[in-house]
Amino acid sequence: MLGTATVSKSGETLDKRIISRSEHSISRQDISENALKVLYRLHKNGYHAYLVGGGVRDLLLGKLPKDFDIATDATPEQIKALFRNCRLVGRRFRLAHILFGRDVIEVATFRGHHDKQDPKKDLKQNVSRQSDEGMLLRDNVYGSIDEDAERRDFTVNALYYNIADFSVIDFANGLEDIEKRQLRLIGDPETRYREDPVRMLRAVRFAVKLDFEIAPSAAEPIQELHGLLREIPSARLFEECLKLFLSGQGRDTFLMLAQTQLLYPLFPQLKTWLPQWGEDSQEIRFILRCLENTDRRVQTDQRVTPAFIFAAVLWPLVQIREQELLTELSLSPQDAMTMAMNDVLDAQCKAVAIPKRFTSAIREIWTLQHRLDRRFGKRAYKTFEHPRFRAAFDFLELRAEISQDPEQLALSQWWDDWQKVDEAGRNRLLKALDDKGPRKPRRKRRKPTKAKPVESND
Repeated sequence: MLGTATVSKSGETLDKRIISRSEHSISRQDISENALKVLYRLHKNGYHAYLVGGGVRDLLLGKLPKDFDIATDATPEQIKALFRNCRLVGRRFRLAHILFGRDVIEVATFRGHHDKQDPKKDLKQNVSRQSDEGMLLRDNVYGSIDEDAERRDFTVNALYYNIADFSVIDFANGLEDIEKRQLRLIGDPETRYREDPVRMLRAVRFAVKLDFEIAPSAAEPIQELHGLLREIPSARLFEECLKLFLSGQGRDTFLMLAQTQLLYPLFPQLKTWLPQWGEDSQEIRFILRCLENTDRRVQTDQRVTPAFIFAAVLWPLVQIREQELLTELSLSPQDAMTMAMNDVLDAQCKAVAIPKRFTSAIREIWTLQHRLDRRFGKRAYKTFEHPRFRAAFDFLELRAEISQDPEQLALSQWWDDWQKVDEAGRNRLLKALDDKGPRKPRRKRRKPTKAKPVESND
């Protein structure tokens, strides 16, 4: 093991260590074949190429990485010239995506310090830009591997696997932090959070995913700076929500976000009600139960949709708003429900830009909660054929499980039986409904009366 000390721009000493192949556990057999192709081609063409970040960290932890990201000294344009299956993406920082069917290998050029930019260049070119609060708005400044390591967020992500000699370069004692199972920021935590407030969300996500603790130096500023997330574009926060809640640890992530107050910039409407509900309330237990259900589906490779998560988290708010509208205005239950859904979703989308295809699905899941109770005649068949029936049924089943309401439990069991029987069995279920009691009488439509002809005085 070789070690050298380097001094970062902030004055912090980074203890650079090179761990030879015989001293670490990473094997090329555990690295994606497509990632190896990219690494080898970059290396053969005279560029430095490294597997970097979470891929190296997870391999050292004995986990199978979800992504294999690569860092290199080749510029995005040089990368594109080497790979016909490459496309360049990103405005904040230019990246190369190498496409192998559905598998995407992300390749980034080493990032440099902001003071390296040429002030004569246009801001749209290869330069950086910051807001008055210190947030990075544009970050296209390239540098060396040492500078790239200093620019990374957590020490456990400043690990580089060198394809040239299969060694691992550790720039910030990341291996030691992996052994301690802690997340520590490189540089001053407050400055790093101000540069990119999403790092606070990343800290929570990694802590839950890896079962690490956030180091006190990294945890303390979050209480003061969590409001900076409101400055992040709402579309980017939606992408972060997908990573937070669809990774298989959504329940624990939700609890840690609430504990660190990072939940409120994502779901501002919860700030009023979450403290009032309490940990053992039906509202919280329902949200957590839905997140557990999604976690189980993710872990068993079943399909999941963000619509179900947002529908679950926002459902208690819809019920509250519906009751407010029924009290304040003379509305029918259906109109009150429609207005409540619109009010809650409109407020939510200002914070997190949920795409229309998901807001439509959320509305359908909520609307079907009422339709599931209307089963007479052909209504049961029409509801069952609805594209969102399965998600709506799961939603109902979890509601009944948490509330233990006899009517909801009976309704949930009825629909469960419906899905398990054939046509004859469904007819029996419908007949049993008729035998239990009369249907709700329909309102008779009044026939339109013809206007009487106006009699003339002539």
